[in-house]
Amino acid sequence: MKIGIVPNFTREKTLNVTNEVIDYLEKYNIKYYFDRNNVDTFPIKVDKDNLASNLFEFTDIIIAIGGDGSFIHAAKDAAIHKKPVLCINAGNLAFLAGLEGNELAMIENLITGDYTSDKRMMLEIILKENNSESLLGYCLNDIAIARFGDIKLIDLDVYCNSKKINSYRGDGVVISTPTGSTAYSWSAGGPVIDPDLRCITLTPICTHSPLNRTFVFNENSEIMVKAPNSSQKICLSTDGDKSLELNSNFEIIIRQSKYYAEFIRIKSDEFFDILINKLT
Repeated sequence: MKIGIVPNFTREKTLNVTNEVIDYLEKYNIKYYFDRNNVDTFPIKVDKDNLASNLFEFTDIIIAIGGDGSFIHAAKDAAIHKKPVLCINAGNLAFLAGLEGNELAMIENLITGDYTSDKRMMLEIILKENNSESLLGYCLNDIAIARFGDIKLIDLDVYCNSKKINSYRGDGVVISTPTGSTAYSWSAGGPVIDPDLRCITLTPICTHSPLNRTFVFNENSEIMVKAPNSSQKICLSTDGDKSLELNSNFEIIIRQSKYYAEFIRIKSDEFFDILINKLT
């Protein structure tokens, strides 16, 4: 077994958690590796024998250390290579964490294979401009299409399978997976959805539109968003990444991805147990 470790050292607890993870892996004689391309920024010294250039391709399992943002980025890269991820919390809420920082002794279960895994649906985002399409990337949580720069309302038209669903005037819309239902969509008033389900939700952000509730579409739906007003400043952000400013004639197409993120579960906690425990 070869394990890739992906730590986010911007989190205060990550250094201690990473060192403890290394200690446990060495205790069980498990080979572990870090990304050769990122190691120069690490606050720890890593032996050259523990470096890999193509970490997600080279290893069998990924251990991500940090918070939900760190987990999402690692899980998307791992999904493309069909590798499972164990998320260890070194942040705050971390709904996606499989282990907390004080539960590292349970890494033994990972070594012995005593664990299960959750497969979470992902979305792909297509940008259509001037009759050409390009893949912008993949989403595990959500895609926000929102106003950019000026504090002005924007107008967006939303279609499902080429049929117009609604027009929104407000700050924008959030399209999310069930995993992302506890992120931006929830803050915008959307429902909490069991991540075992397969669906796509669309929640308006601070809308003036009469139809201001969340839409829930089946997983095979193709959602398209465009702006009827070409003078608006609009941007797109995927999973909280840096915003991309969109041209006036854009169409954003969102549909289920062929890739799935796979999260390792060592504990027996159910989704709603985790949700309640994290928020109370």
